[in-house]
Amino acid sequence: MRINRRLMILAPTAFAAFPTLAAEVRLLTATEAHEKAQAGKVILIDVREPDEWAESGVAVGAELIAMRDPQLGAKLDAALGGDRDAPVALICRTGVRSQAVADAMARAGFTNIYSVGDGMFGSTHGPGWLRAGLPVEQMQ
Repeated sequence: MRINRRLMILAPTAFAAFPTLAAEVRLLTATEAHEKAQAGKVILIDVREPDEWAESGVAVGAELIAMRDPQLGAKLDAALGGDRDAPVALICRTGVRSQAVADAMARAGFTNIYSVGDGMFGSTHGPGWLRAGLPVEQMQ
């Protein structure tokens, strides 16, 4: 299996203890992620850093688990109640980091993973959470 260099740089070692399995990571737009989260169909997790959460605010209802947190794997497990089949949508600034974490989760045995391709600020996948006018909570 070829390992993506970017993933090795971005993904923390918290996943090292997980077995290597493969699951498909699907993409959602910010609007789709918001609708699914509001309907209780996914757990939305923002993997950006605390300074980014403070800068732009966070998607309403999102769990905050920084990608570089050394306890990332344990915190993801806890946020999903230990259920690796629970639907989860990851969001970051533009979809790059959320995809990297989603790929690592897929290899770690999580099976129902989405990456918000346009993130908070937009990308080639769409306008992003903020430009779509979706609700945010400001950090204190």
